[in-house]
Amino acid sequence: MKPQVLQLNPILIPSINDALASLYTVHRHFEMSEPEAWLRANGADIAAVITGGHTGISRAMLEQLPGLKVVAVNGVGTDAVDLAYCRERGLPVTATLGALTEDVADLAIGLLIAACRNLCAGDRFVRDGQWERFPQPSAIPLARRFSGMRVGIVGMGRVGRAVATRAAAFGCPIGYTDLRAMDDVGHRFVPSLIELARDSDALVLCAAADSAEGIVDAAVLDALGPRGFLVNVARGRLVNEPDLAAALTAGRIAGAGLDVFVDEPRVPLALRQSDRATLQAHRASATWETRTAMGEMVLAGIAQALTGARPSMSLTT
Repeated sequence: MKPQVLQLNPILIPSINDALASLYTVHRHFEMSEPEAWLRANGADIAAVITGGHTGISRAMLEQLPGLKVVAVNGVGTDAVDLAYCRERGLPVTATLGALTEDVADLAIGLLIAACRNLCAGDRFVRDGQWERFPQPSAIPLARRFSGMRVGIVGMGRVGRAVATRAAAFGCPIGYTDLRAMDDVGHRFVPSLIELARDSDALVLCAAADSAEGIVDAAVLDALGPRGFLVNVARGRLVNEPDLAAALTAGRIAGAGLDVFVDEPRVPLALRQSDRATLQAHRASATWETRTAMGEMVLAGIAQALTGARPSMSLTT
């Protein structure tokens, strides 16, 4: 009899779904009409859970899965998982660390270039037929050059380092802030976020910082200034969204590129209506290559746990 797996989020890669189906009996919680009743009746038989970083898994659900051997997070966020409780149970929690790095860094630079060069506004200008109506060069405001901008990175982990590599290739001086200076990073360390914002043309948020909230507020945005840009590919709650919306509306910063938000998928109207904001629907890892790699890591973590081994990507045991 195949081990039983409870899947809380869909996986978009057919080959990963095929592999799961061949190895396990998979129960898709997100498709159940009465998931709570099903869990009460069948929770004791579940050996593994697959979830996403945003969904996680509550302690209440974990307590209904007494035979659980692993929680496999198809992502890097674990703040929605009760890690302390999992440690108490000796329950491994795996994440797909490292798989997302290159794509997230790519999107960070893409958002920054899009914001600097007004790519989305230019696209709408052409699509809406405005170029024919207003062919004069002055119809579209001049943009900002990205190459050579001073880029400040908040969080010099995997993604922060990948962003630094890409920005440096564009001739951008790099500064960064983190909990401490990194001995193996040659870029300038700035201990104060406000100081980093003041010394940067663009501030790129790459920090995991699961416990941080609203650290980019009005004071940081004012330090960034009216020619500065903010990019967030980390956590939505790192940004005080009302402060950001006010700064964009008043022109106190030049623009923002955002892939993550405080209350997804609900994005504040002021951000959606701002021509200074370039927005994505939490899509930094959404490529075939990365999602396939993530799925393969999920498969590996489950297989290791169900054979009694400590999963190589476990964050708890």
